[in-house]
Amino acid sequence: MTALITLTGVNKYYADYHALRDINLTINEGEFFSLLGPSGCGKTTLLRTIAGFEMPSDGVVMIGGKDMAGVPANLRPTNMVFQSYAIFPHLTVAENVAFGLRKSKEIDKQTKAKMVAEALAMVGLDGYGKRAAHALSGGQRQRVALARALILKPKVLLLDEPLSALDKKMREQMQVELIRLQRQVGITFILVTHDQEEALVMSDRIAVMFEGEIGQLADPETLYRRPNSRRVAQFIGKMNMLDATVEVVDEVIDLTVRGLGSMQIEREQAPEGGQVGSAVVGIRPETLGILFEGETTERKLVDGVVDEVVYYGDMTYYDVRIEGVEQPLNIAMKNLIGRPVLEVGAKTQVIWDERSLVLLP
Repeated sequence: MTALITLTGVNKYYADYHALRDINLTINEGEFFSLLGPSGCGKTTLLRTIAGFEMPSDGVVMIGGKDMAGVPANLRPTNMVFQSYAIFPHLTVAENVAFGLRKSKEIDKQTKAKMVAEALAMVGLDGYGKRAAHALSGGQRQRVALARALILKPKVLLLDEPLSALDKKMREQMQVELIRLQRQVGITFILVTHDQEEALVMSDRIAVMFEGEIGQLADPETLYRRPNSRRVAQFIGKMNMLDATVEVVDEVIDLTVRGLGSMQIEREQAPEGGQVGSAVVGIRPETLGILFEGETTERKLVDGVVDEVVYYGDMTYYDVRIEGVEQPLNIAMKNLIGRPVLEVGAKTQVIWDERSLVLLP
């Protein structure tokens, strides 16, 4: 892949507040890239720094091989879709979409109309040009904002939490639409979000940020299955944490996990390499299981007692206490036909597999 955006040693200060801390990052052409993190972690500041709405205190921002030092937002090959959409309610849909072309004197009226129609078709709003913008639904306003940004044919589309105002069903629908749109236009999308599921679904790569720094940069599967720290592990979905003691680090790692006993794991299950001494292991809820009556397994078992049950229709989440572990294990089980939902206090057996563990510092 060809690098389109490169940030080297980027810092941003607001008086004594250090908002971005030595950011080094490369984003490729045609990539769907996400900046993910809790509120106040610096992800929007980083997006605005790429856009040119903020200038770094030090460091270099390169886009398309050109240094962006001193280059204002309107002269960068980027365009942004804001969280609020910034739709003008007194204009029609077509007038909103054409707004970015208002200063292009070399484009005649007929060509502008054609460009607007093409942009609206791209976002699934064929025939909406004459409608009043104030009469649109939230999802339609979001599509208009996308069309207005894409009509200028930027190299990079910057998305600042564009789905946060939508309800759950519409948000999920628009996630799929944005993936389709990004593939169709083939340009780089950079998404800012605090929603872990949204980032996992949509992204080629994700940078997880905490307190102005990148905690981990990886593809969604690596982030989920092989987080490099407890902080990343607990931010990306749910993760059970068990105390462990590492005895040997070699081609395989020998360790003892509280509640599960002694075992060996592969070196690849320790993203930071693993060190002899105290550590923790993480286990995702869906990699654990419960052995129901009449079922068999070749995986390992440990006795437990159901502490809590949360039923979600297609899934049931159990908290199961096992001996020697203070916090109950969170276990996600698919609800199959004929499989009962256990009650609080039921004795059971937890199914586990050392291949699903990740060793964390």
